[in-house]
Amino acid sequence: MLAWLNHGIYGKMPHIAQYYRISRTFLYQLLFVAHLQLEMLFSEEKLPWQQDQRHVEQLIVLLRLEGKCSIPSISSIVTHLGYQPHSVGSLSAFFQRYGRALPSTLSRASTTVVFYLSDEMFACHAPILVTIDAQSTTILKIELAADRSAETWRAHFTALDAYLFHSLGMASDRGVGLVAGYHSTCEEALWVCDYFHEFQDLFTLLHQLERKAYAAIRQEDETAQKFAHAKSESNLHQRLHQYEQVHQACEHAMALYD
Repeated sequence: MLAWLNHGIYGKMPHIAQYYRISRTFLYQLLFVAHLQLEMLFSEEKLPWQQDQRHVEQLIVLLRLEGKCSIPSISSIVTHLGYQPHSVGSLSAFFQRYGRALPSTLSRASTTVVFYLSDEMFACHAPILVTIDAQSTTILKIELAADRSAETWRAHFTALDAYLFHSLGMASDRGVGLVAGYHSTCEEALWVCDYFHEFQDLFTLLHQLERKAYAAIRQEDETAQKFAHAKSESNLHQRLHQYEQVHQACEHAMALYD
């Protein structure tokens, strides 16, 4: 009530917020809700969302696509505004219904030459095959698949060809099914491995060589300490022979890492 009565008076909002130890943002949220509820109660004209459910659906879709809100967040927002549907289950079914109404492949009126970027994502251990245009990053085709075999990828690229996309080439990782499926569909097109996966593989190899090199250094140090603690002449010869072998192995591991 104080926020309502003192709205627009300079310095009142900070004073109220400080007195009640709350944020000014919360005060303005209260004012927004109050305005909304009073308009609903006393306005003779219905609000747009009351006139047409499509306005609510547009809001929900905009929150999902433009606002990038999660379904629980959307549920909280529309519940706060008093809109329907607002439960998580209803919103999930709503988005599934919209999704089923959309094609999984972009359609063109005439043949379009593109360069593919293709890969797999996973949802609940099921592969989602995705192909985008390298220049515009437009999703050309996305589909939930039973597997990622060469035959499944071949059907994926065949469908793109049927929608008038002509592939000059493709960049991807070295997935066996993906590469084989593309070559069987576009035999004369170029295929290259993308740098991200190549560098990732090189970094993994480098990390393995680094671990082996440091392990060899530790082993050489331990062997040297054992040699330093040897007492008898026979034990000294045995420890020295072991150290020479470990030292050569260490030099080899460091050379590979370098």
